[in-house]
Amino acid sequence: MSTPSVVPTRAGLESLPKYVPGRTVPGAIKLASNEVPAGPLPSVASAIAASAADINRYPDMGAWALVDRISTRFEVPQERIAVGCGSVALCQQLIQALCEPGDEVMFAWRSFEAYPILTQIVGATAVTVPLDAGHTHDLDAMLAAITPKTRLVFVCNPNNPTGTAVRRAELARFLDAVPPHVLVVLDEAYREFVTDREVPDGLELAAGRGNVAVLRTFSKAYGLAGLRVGYAVAPEQVTAALRQVYIPFSVNSLAQTAAIASLDAEEELLARCTKIVAERSRVRDALLETGYQVPETQANFVWLPLGEKTADFAEHALANKVIVRPFAGEGARVTIGNPDENEAFLTAARSFPALT
Repeated sequence: MSTPSVVPTRAGLESLPKYVPGRTVPGAIKLASNEVPAGPLPSVASAIAASAADINRYPDMGAWALVDRISTRFEVPQERIAVGCGSVALCQQLIQALCEPGDEVMFAWRSFEAYPILTQIVGATAVTVPLDAGHTHDLDAMLAAITPKTRLVFVCNPNNPTGTAVRRAELARFLDAVPPHVLVVLDEAYREFVTDREVPDGLELAAGRGNVAVLRTFSKAYGLAGLRVGYAVAPEQVTAALRQVYIPFSVNSLAQTAAIASLDAEEELLARCTKIVAERSRVRDALLETGYQVPETQANFVWLPLGEKTADFAEHALANKVIVRPFAGEGARVTIGNPDENEAFLTAARSFPALT
């Protein structure tokens, strides 16, 4: 029998918001975590298997082979690249490296639910700005909310969980107006699913700007969510700071190998993304025809702003053996799966009794 601990924990820890992962229920179709349905590419799986023989050795702490591969692929100097344990870890490292208690971290709401958690862990102050009527970042309102205490602004583009995206001209104007003491972080976890040419590549906007960082991940389009690897492209001073707060060896050797192999299989990756995008359009069109409001999405999921009907919708979907990701009182995010999975979801959505 264990003895209850009397060791005090940090003040305020109980008030931390909780990250809610997508549920997994045996026998049900999981469309709750924005995973791709096909897993890693075959060539990547082979590289992982070959690399497994060396897991008795520590990984390259700086992931320099991967940094070199990213540098070559995107024509970015190695000094501007930092690798982390998924882009969410890089979010935390950025806040740790740039913020002290009392500093402000701004983001839209609703957006990626890890932002407020990571901000509070570090002791910084979260500043949220509501999305506009189209469920998109209100960049004018965010610009107006910047103060001398603002250190970071996250712009999730496309946005999670709404799938909406800010276009080039609007985002460029915003970046030009943000004070130089504020780092704007373009979180592009879903970049590979973007089809609208007016949604900018953050790496292009970051070039020549000293206060813009871009985050990307191998978890989504590349199918490596279980290996946890992502990267940041930022001003050299920022990437140096990221490495200072990096947990040694946190990006394991299998993840590094898989990420390099994924970059080497780009054509195959893009072909798979094209299929997901086609299913995304089919699912959204079917939902619109059924009577749902569904914002235009540039990610691998759709957003249903159901308000107070959200919880009932999620339970109805689960009763039909489909798991979606509800955000109570706001809406439900539904990942695009394979055609059969998507059809099962659409069947559930069409039979939702509270739709009317």
